[in-house]
Amino acid sequence: MIQPSTLTLPRYDISRDYAWNYEHAPEPVKVDVPPVGFVGVPALAGGVGVPPSGGVGAVASWTFCGLPVASPLGVAAGPLLNGRWVLYYASLGFDVLTYKTVRSGLRPCYPLPNLQPVTVGPMDGSEERVHVAGSMQGSWAVSFGMPSQEPGVWRADIERTRARLPRGKLLSVSVVGTIQEGWTIDDLAADYARCALWSVESGADCVEMNFSCPNVATCDGQLYQDAAGAALVAGRVRCEIGKQPLIVKIGRVASEEDARALLDALRPHVDALAMTNSIATFVVGPDGEKMFDGQRRGICGSATFQASVAQVAHFDRLQREHSAAARRLDLIGVGGASTAEHVRAYLAAGASAVHLATAVMVDPEVGLKIRRGLR
Repeated sequence: MIQPSTLTLPRYDISRDYAWNYEHAPEPVKVDVPPVGFVGVPALAGGVGVPPSGGVGAVASWTFCGLPVASPLGVAAGPLLNGRWVLYYASLGFDVLTYKTVRSGLRPCYPLPNLQPVTVGPMDGSEERVHVAGSMQGSWAVSFGMPSQEPGVWRADIERTRARLPRGKLLSVSVVGTIQEGWTIDDLAADYARCALWSVESGADCVEMNFSCPNVATCDGQLYQDAAGAALVAGRVRCEIGKQPLIVKIGRVASEEDARALLDALRPHVDALAMTNSIATFVVGPDGEKMFDGQRRGICGSATFQASVAQVAHFDRLQREHSAAARRLDLIGVGGASTAEHVRAYLAAGASAVHLATAVMVDPEVGLKIRRGLR
């Protein structure tokens, strides 16, 4: 095996557009991937932290939405533009790989910049604006707009990827409905269901419904804020894909009332919630003017870590307040994680898995470093 420290590993080139990065995906690398055992957090529902009889120092049995997996580490949808990117990060220590959000039709990416470094400390959602930075300082504004290839392209790519993915790795596919003029919520639900079924037919182990994108103003990117609509769409998708593991990706939920309503609405239909999908605010350029045509953009990276861990803990508490007989959803921590300590913090807050995005795009070795830290 090659030691990664001797390599200059490829990564997403933020100076190039989405299409260039899609076409220039790196090949998998052969490196020594450390195993991950029990990481010293209390046993969690869903089987994540349950050590065998050997105790805390023994190797644990990890699960993701009820499926066996080698570690709690995954990659969120953002960095995995296609199957080659999936296989690349699978070779670098990640066990749940989320294929970037797909649609029922072609959707081009927003123009550059798609990833704009910003200067900002820990965010709580009250920020009116952030300022651009000359270089990456841990966080950036994300402006992709949920692009997608034609269904024939991504379906074939998912099928090829699943066939090449090593044993013990899981392929999750992120899907979104594409709202059209005059559509009802039932039309949107049917579109989500269509994409979900195509994903499963192509070999996806799990389906993640993207109910949150801070960079689009239509309801396909804000569905998590409508509990009744979210339940209708999730129920339609569940009917379409049967017992296949189903995840919902949500954004920041500001109030206890909204969190309870969303949990109650989704509990009958889904297996897990992935959170938190960035924190949106305005981005101000060097000239003092708002960028991105004056529209908000989601901020991802280290600035979101504290708020995301807090939201996981909040949803975990709400679930524990239900009776023991109530169905418990797995919680997937997303936002700002880049170290083994960050992963432990998410697991201790109640997450059953931790998915990275910004960190893997900045440092492709981060998964290997985390795994060494978790040993």
